[in-house]
Order: sequence, then structure tokens, then C-alpha cells
Amino acid sequence: MAAAPISQAQLDAEEILTLVLAQLDDDKSEDIISIDLRGKTSIADYMVVASGRSQRHVGAIAEHLIEALKAAGMRHVRVEGQPACDWVLIDAADVIVHVFQPEVRSFYNIEKMWSGAVPS
Repeated sequence: MAAAPISQAQLDAEEILTLVLAQLDDDKSEDIISIDLRGKTSIADYMVVASGRSQRHVGAIAEHLIEALKAAGMRHVRVEGQPACDWVLIDAADVIVHVFQPEVRSFYNIEKMWSGAVPS
């Protein structure tokens, strides 16, 4: 007998983050970084930024991540940026995930803005 899916209320931010990072790694995402947003904003506890090698790769990464989140019991996963797949944003409650093509990621450089890094 299969175990019932975990309800969204039962997943905390760290569990969602662990699931996201594992799925991104499984799908060969590149340059994966996670940013702790606690104390910086109330929109989420973590932001994850990753790259895919092409539009097709970005789309596959996003689709697999959405499927994994839903399989874990997350019912209200919101997605922006499909089907273009230059930049896909996945809102998984306490974890916001951005999957970029490398040139788009370089242009927006959101991880620098959110990590509080000092411009060089």
C-alpha cells in the first residue's frame, strides 16, 4: 500500500528546499545556488537559482520540479515563464525557484541582488 502524499502544511521550508535542490541536481541543472531570505523579505524563506543549457533543458528542469513538488503533496505550485523557457519561476510556497538560460541569468543577475553581495 502506497503512503499518502504529504500535505503542503506538513512540508516545512527546509524540506521543500531539500526536495528542490535534489531534483535540480538530478536534472543536471548548472550553477545551483540557494539564498536564505529569512529576515530579508516575507515573500519566502529561500530562493533557489539554477541554469539549464537550453530552452528545452530549462523546460524539462521546470516540468520535473513541478511534478516532484506535486508528488510530495504541494497543491498550490504556481509557475510563470512557460512555454518560453528562457526564465521559469516556480513558487513553491516558502521556496521560490528561478531556472534560467545562462545568458538570461547573467543579464538579470538576481542572485546578486538578493544575496546582498557588494558589486565589484
